[in-house]
Amino acid sequence: MPVETDVLVVGSGPAGAASALFLATYGTRVLVVTKYSRLSQEPRAHITNQRALETLRDMGVEQTLMALATPWELMGTTTFCTSLAGEELGRIPSWGTDVVRHADYAHASPCTMLDAPQTITEPVIVKAAQDRGATVRFDTEYVRHVQDDEGVTTTVRDRLTGLEYEIRSRYLVGADGARSQVAADLELPYEGPGAVGGALGIVFRADLTHLVEHRPSVLYWMLQPGAEKEGVGLGVLRMIKPWTEWMLMWGYAVADGPPELTDEFVRELAVGLVGTDDFEMEVLKGSPWTVNHHFATTISKGRVFCAGDAIHRHPPTNGLGSNTSIQDAYNLAWKLAHVVAGTADPALLDSYDAERAPIARQIVERANQSIADTGRIMAAFELTDTTDTEALDRQLALRRAPGPEGDRIRAAVREAIAYKAYEFDAHGVEHNQRYASAAVVPDGTPMPEYRRDAQLYAQATTWPGAKLPHTWVTRGGREVSTLDLAGKGRFAVVTGVGGESWIEAAAALGAERGLEITPVAIGPGLPVDDPYGTWADLREIGDGGVLLVRPDLYVAARHAAPPASADDARTWLAGALDAVLGRVATG
Repeated sequence: MPVETDVLVVGSGPAGAASALFLATYGTRVLVVTKYSRLSQEPRAHITNQRALETLRDMGVEQTLMALATPWELMGTTTFCTSLAGEELGRIPSWGTDVVRHADYAHASPCTMLDAPQTITEPVIVKAAQDRGATVRFDTEYVRHVQDDEGVTTTVRDRLTGLEYEIRSRYLVGADGARSQVAADLELPYEGPGAVGGALGIVFRADLTHLVEHRPSVLYWMLQPGAEKEGVGLGVLRMIKPWTEWMLMWGYAVADGPPELTDEFVRELAVGLVGTDDFEMEVLKGSPWTVNHHFATTISKGRVFCAGDAIHRHPPTNGLGSNTSIQDAYNLAWKLAHVVAGTADPALLDSYDAERAPIARQIVERANQSIADTGRIMAAFELTDTTDTEALDRQLALRRAPGPEGDRIRAAVREAIAYKAYEFDAHGVEHNQRYASAAVVPDGTPMPEYRRDAQLYAQATTWPGAKLPHTWVTRGGREVSTLDLAGKGRFAVVTGVGGESWIEAAAALGAERGLEITPVAIGPGLPVDDPYGTWADLREIGDGGVLLVRPDLYVAARHAAPPASADDARTWLAGALDAVLGRVATG
């Protein structure tokens, strides 16, 4: 007899683990299979942005992760230099840690930025998923799947015994990484040149505190002879644990293949990037990886959905990988949960492709552009590469020299480093994702124009298809984020003074349709107050208007004014819910 579950997830990385957590929290039966014998041993993805952390806050695991991660205040002095002990070329405040950008970040979210490598995030997420009923099978390899009208039959192989068996599920999620076999079996279409470079990732322990604690950061970039521009642009030392565990990154040309990681070669690279040999190091692991430029233009077919690196393959620049993977899962999980529970039509699932495929393209293009933007630093020194050591030394010296030539190079270097804000402070890329699909009901208004650079700056709006804005309100006198008032697998209606009919309609429709709809009333004399007046500034509707908020904290629909009657409130809300949930409107 086959094993049975509602949703089978292939892969236990950020997308797979998060899928399990969200589905299990929503009460959906979920089984995860992974061909590996344990969770990730490599601290790959590490930047955890506010939007991803908001999803984990919704699941109640934010504080657990924060206790283990490197905190926000130690993340931000991204430094460009010739080596850690060598000449500094410049710094750029990153991830909202400077006084100017910090306010933007603090206004946008109740969450901080964190540096949490996969070796931290995966155990936290998987344990929470298991605690809530998810089942995880290690050493279990995906072989193939077959769809039919009722579900998916997936064949897997137990890697310990060689035994193959079947798992029967209603839906299948392929979160099996950049070499996804699920995506290959679906024959998903991809765009982009594919492999555009190679890089080495070497994890080692060494106490380099004296060289970096005065300029805390997660990334130190080195302009050094031989740095391969086809890889990550420059040599990199990435902090894993302050300041004793590191990842060394060094590019190589894909056509040449990766170099052999001998002890001598690794030590030579490390000494070059550190700038002195006066340190002991313990190499933990090392492996090559591919710098990809590849994204799927269709991310699901029938009952099978792909997420994470299976659909967006790109370099680690901008820190978008695991964050986007977690958000893929957050978008998909509530839809699967409602369809499995019978409260939504399967047509709702079509919105996953419509909403997340454009995001896959966006973040792959952005991450690869950031690699290209690193070339501006080389160009500022009037160099095309670093193969000519004498030319590199000459231009570095010229930067320190008085006179017009030195002035020109100094100005160009400052400008090139400042431009890297599009990698290290791309707050808008993280927050300004707008959805357009059948799971969003337009209200006839155009999307608000961006007042500042849409890649650098987050702009809150309640326009349908945008994330519910965060601000601090009070409940029982205690501050609470507007994001905390919704989510948790449920729809919410958000209204204010004069919006009682919306609350009543939500209660009645929820009871009729088996939906949990959270009532949120904000204003004087209501359960939630707006003492700072910031919600009134952000909501873009009148006191008696309403926002219908999806379980993933996105605005599904809005009505700017109070309803003309209780019947009108019911009619509008029923139509909006039916549209979002893929059902024929009942009026």
